[in-house]
Amino acid sequence: MTRLHATRWAAGLAAAWLAGASPARAADDGPVKIGVLVDLEGTYADIGGLGAVEAVRMAVEDVGGSVLGRPIEVVSAGGQNKADVAASIARQWYDSGVDVITDLPSSAMALAVMNLANEKKKIALVTSAGSSDITGKFCSPYTAHWTWDTYAMAKGTGSSVVRQGGTDWYFLTADYVFGQALERDTAAVVTASGGRVLGAVRAPLNTQDFSSFLLQAQSSKATILGLANGGTDTINAIKQAREFGLTDSMQLVALIAFLSDVHSLGLKVAQGLLLTEAFYWDQDEATRAWSRRFFARMKRMPSMTQAGAYSGALHYLKAVKAVGSKDPDAVMAQMRKTPIEDFMTRGGRLRADGRVIRDMYLFQAKTPAESTGEWDLYTLVRRIPGDEAFRPLAEGGCPLVR
Repeated sequence: MTRLHATRWAAGLAAAWLAGASPARAADDGPVKIGVLVDLEGTYADIGGLGAVEAVRMAVEDVGGSVLGRPIEVVSAGGQNKADVAASIARQWYDSGVDVITDLPSSAMALAVMNLANEKKKIALVTSAGSSDITGKFCSPYTAHWTWDTYAMAKGTGSSVVRQGGTDWYFLTADYVFGQALERDTAAVVTASGGRVLGAVRAPLNTQDFSSFLLQAQSSKATILGLANGGTDTINAIKQAREFGLTDSMQLVALIAFLSDVHSLGLKVAQGLLLTEAFYWDQDEATRAWSRRFFARMKRMPSMTQAGAYSGALHYLKAVKAVGSKDPDAVMAQMRKTPIEDFMTRGGRLRADGRVIRDMYLFQAKTPAESTGEWDLYTLVRRIPGDEAFRPLAEGGCPLVR
């Protein structure tokens, strides 16, 4: 996207918003309320957390702070990465008038909130959690899975490594819904691409000492260690694998890694790492402009899920305005009908199963010599078209797909 294109996109958004809402007015009274349910202190705090809350606030600011003549309110809380805690908060929010809940960093949290959204006919925008089951067997007419999923990450990274000769795989997997789905999806891509899966070991979330798990991986004689985990688990596993000399015999592949992970590791450790993301701050003028705004507030560049929190909230607010109502069925129908266009999304669309189809990008972590600054971390290897990256609609097992 050129600077002119970026400027026109921003100007177009403002002009469209100021042109006024649909003449229809909703019967449902009260402000539009967005709940941002995040991880404040745990594994996913850096990729979502307060940054996701701020991204949603930026979307609210960019539509003028109100819609249909009503103020837009943003509430936030930490869900401790626990399904029961998330469900309790979500129930209280929905019952007190929150219209949509977003972020949802763990798949267990997301599924718990999705169940409540179905029960109460409210909307859930899953912008952080990644299990592909969210749009598979657990799909919902009131849920949109916005930014990424395990299938897309597996497809982008797994197939590329096999093509480069990394055929014998062993998985170090986070032992919960997200990790298991990531292992399953990546293993399927590896075998379909001509590789072999020699085994896997499961480690609890927030493991501090990976030594026993890494020894099991080493004894497998596999040449690729696929890290089917995320956040601090990925960072700790990579650091300890290098400390133990495991990288002398195995290539580490971070199946889910984010900009904040590479930044935390440093390029001396992370250089050469292949990873797939939906967004990188330095892709073009539009991504740079939005990311600089975010940096001014948070003093760090945004992750793809923080960018996704903005994108999802903005599309939701556009839909509310277009239908002249907060009615969840009408809003979801409008969100599916309208192409998704913003600084991180080009011609995106929301499918019947709740999956947002967007381009994904295979990046490689730069060497220290290639980097020109603290956040200059990636080189683009390949753009992966959305229809190639994400699971075909008919193959997900979503009951909504007939």
